Formats: sequence, C-alpha cells, structure tokens
Amino acid sequence: MNRLFVVLLLSALCRAQTAPSAPPPSKTAVNLNESENAHKARALLDQTIQALGGQPYLTFENRRETGRYYPLYHGRTQSTGIPYNYYIAYPDKDRFEVVHQKDIFLIEGSVGNVKVKNKFDIIVIHNGDKGYETTYKGTAAEDPPELQKYLRRRTHSLEFVFRKWMRDPEVALFYNGASVVDGKECEGITLLNSHNDSVDVFLDQNTHYPVKISYSWRDETDKQKDTEEEVYDNYKLEQGIWTPHSITRYFNAETSHQRFITAAAYNLKLPDTMFEAAVTYDPKLPPKKR
Repeated sequence: MNRLFVVLLLSALCRAQTAPSAPPPSKTAVNLNESENAHKARALLDQTIQALGGQPYLTFENRRETGRYYPLYHGRTQSTGIPYNYYIAYPDKDRFEVVHQKDIFLIEGSVGNVKVKNKFDIIVIHNGDKGYETTYKGTAAEDPPELQKYLRRRTHSLEFVFRKWMRDPEVALFYNGASVVDGKECEGITLLNSHNDSVDVFLDQNTHYPVKISYSWRDETDKQKDTEEEVYDNYKLEQGIWTPHSITRYFNAETSHQRFITAAAYNLKLPDTMFEAAVTYDPKLPPKKR
C-alpha cells in the first residue's frame, strides 16, 4: 500500500509540474493623452486654433501670398529682397514664383542658381511627393536632397500640426512649461508620433499665436543631429484668419531664409494646372549640340 501511495503521489506531482502555467495578468496600456499634462497641452493648442480663426483656419483650401524673399547663407544675404508669389493648396501642392528682376543671382540650394531672364524667372512646383524647377532652360526634377528638405518641412508645418498631428490618436502631447522665444513669453508643447518623430510648438502667452516651431532629425550622411526652426511674427487679419506676415527660418541656429508678406488671400479659384509640371531636361546631362 505504501509503495502504491508513493507512485500515485509522484505521478500527481509530475502532472502538476508539466501543466501549463497560468498567463500573467494583463497590463492595461497607459494612454499618455489622458494625463493632466496632455490635457493642458491640448487645451492650449485648441486655444491657438480659435485665436487664429477657428474653423476658417482649419478648413481653408488654398492660400496665396506675395512679398519679398531673402535667401541667407550663414545668416547673411547679398540680396535687397526678391519679389515672389507663393500659392499653397492644402495638403500637398504649392507653387513658388520668383518675379522678374533685372539681374538677381540666387544662392544655391534656395530656389535655384541661375540669372533671371523672364517674367517668372524661377518657378518651383511641388505636387504630392514630386518637385519641379522651371527656369529659362526648361523644367527639371527638383534635386533630391532639396525635395527631401521640402517634404520634411511640409510634414512639420503649422497646418500639418493642427490638421494632422492633433487628430492622430497615436500622437502624444506634452506640455513643456513657460519659455521666452524671440522676446515673447511663450508656452511650449511637444507632439510625438508613433514613429518617434516630434515637433515643438511655442505659443504666445498673450495672443496665443504660434511664435515658433522646431523639429530635429539625424542626417543620413554624417549622422549628426540637425534642427530646423521657423519663427512667426507680425500677425494680421486676412479674411478672418490671423496670418503671420514675417517668417524666419533657421537651420542649426543660423538664419537661412526670411520672407516678408505684403498681401495674403485665402480660398481662391486656382486652376489645377498651376501645380502641374513635366520634366523637359536633365541638368546633369550635357546640353545637346545644335
């Protein structure tokens, strides 16, 4: 009897050891946007949307601006200002026209590197993920590094922040507290998406207008971290939308671009052909002999 009891006991112990263990208790996913910090960040962004014009700001289909453009290199420019027209059709089309001047020479990497000749001496068009540059030589595909910079800039623009980033449930919001930007008392907010890409937005504490956006990335060539920023100033009411009339761009803390808007208009009847282009030549190939 004792031997049989021992055998049965050992058999029961073996079965107990080989039985599957109970699954660990499930962990509830933490929703960062349910925190008090995230609620404050969203409330400030919503306040900014209302300050900019509310629904008219969120739903405008296109915009035109005219003004003077200053390309800079190491924070300096040799230009007295280049007249331009700029058309933006949300979400992924735009057209930048450099207007006729007698003899303007643009800094390489801005909107070309040619001397002017015709009424619109340079036209840069973006349509979706493609870019084109038209000069007196014809139309060429935009240089890939320049196109990449533009696409990165577009996806971190104010319009994308308020229309896309804020509507994405996977984007986390963080309130960063008070700071001073361009001499203005601001509050900072970070938006972080599921791809670990982020954009910082700085909002004026008094007017609630955006003062600056900032974003960084790792350069694929030298593996160094680069930062681009845009600072907005001189807001004016245009068709119910408060529009910055001074925009300054910085690359790694150096001023790289300024434009001063003299007039802006929204929801115009713009033909689709304004944002269409076809490549007619390759600037990397030698010119054909006549």
